[in-house]
Amino acid sequence: MNDSVQTQIRSHLHPRASYDVADHAMPSKKEEIWRFSPLPKLLPLLDDAAGEPLEWTAELPSGATRSPLTRDDAIAQGVQAPFDRVGAIAMARASQGVRIDVGADVVLDQPILIDVTGRGTTGHGHTLVRVGANARVTLVTRFGGVATYGELVNVEAGDGAEVNVVSIQNWAPGSIHGGQHSFLVGRDAHVRTVTASLGGEVVRLTQTARFAGPGGQLEQFGLYFVDAGQHIEHRLFVDHNEPHTTSKVDYRGALQGKGARSVWVGDVLIRKNALAIDTYEANKNLLLTPACHADSVPNLEIETGQIEGAGHSSTIGRFDDEQLFYLCSRGIPEDEARRLVVGGFFAEIIRRIGVPDVEKALLADVEAELSGTDNQEK
Repeated sequence: MNDSVQTQIRSHLHPRASYDVADHAMPSKKEEIWRFSPLPKLLPLLDDAAGEPLEWTAELPSGATRSPLTRDDAIAQGVQAPFDRVGAIAMARASQGVRIDVGADVVLDQPILIDVTGRGTTGHGHTLVRVGANARVTLVTRFGGVATYGELVNVEAGDGAEVNVVSIQNWAPGSIHGGQHSFLVGRDAHVRTVTASLGGEVVRLTQTARFAGPGGQLEQFGLYFVDAGQHIEHRLFVDHNEPHTTSKVDYRGALQGKGARSVWVGDVLIRKNALAIDTYEANKNLLLTPACHADSVPNLEIETGQIEGAGHSSTIGRFDDEQLFYLCSRGIPEDEARRLVVGGFFAEIIRRIGVPDVEKALLADVEAELSGTDNQEK
């Protein structure tokens, strides 16, 4: 797909993509894509100024290679342009641009593990991952420490490839994280993403996806656990620009404590030429205590009637009191019963990761969040 097509998304819910920071004005609440966001807290990521590199380590199994990536190199290679100011600044200011390559037909028996750790500074990152045809890859990125961090990530899956991308935001309190993750799904390729956001003061991530040929499959799973005073926002845009493609989105969140705020926006665009596609997006939210707030906005934009299926669902509410009653009637203490209900709510998402050690660690993080439920302000 040429660059002129890449940068012209027709969705009225999505802005025009551009590599240039100047093309992305300072946002305001009047813009659809920013109306839920806490702009004053995001100002450090909207200021086009150089930052300091975060601690960035990677474990690459045999068959994967790493090389430096400059902004000019990325543009020359035709990567997806940023859709907002945070992504454009991250691309322009990244002091640690990285390209990871996995060749055609390579099957990695171990995941690529990337750890990004903040030490109280503001920084930017840009990562390009290119996976060759018929390759099999799992990529796990884990964020921790304290930082103000903007990032741009591009993942390109070749024809017939299977790519599993996991991103875990487990920042310490006070951290601000904004970014754009873009996926290109090759012909007959299968891309799965799992995104988990637990920590930090503000996390605002945008995921965009498009297809490079017919037969592509996209699965996007996510979970978020929002505590008092936190703002966690996930925005997804799936561009069905090729026929016979499929997409499934399933994001689940739990909120507890005064001022806890989550935002989930899912937008699927089905173009005129995207015949016989099948798509469904779902978002479920559990309000564990009073005084927290969840926004859930699913959207479908359909330009053709020749589709296999298209739908969405959205729920916001307290967890099932009947389940709680059932467990308590079996002698399980109420606190433990609540943890079992919420843990089961997230378990289906966590098991999609496919890396046992990472799944175990994330389950422990969710347990730690649940153990603080009774300490949250009611």
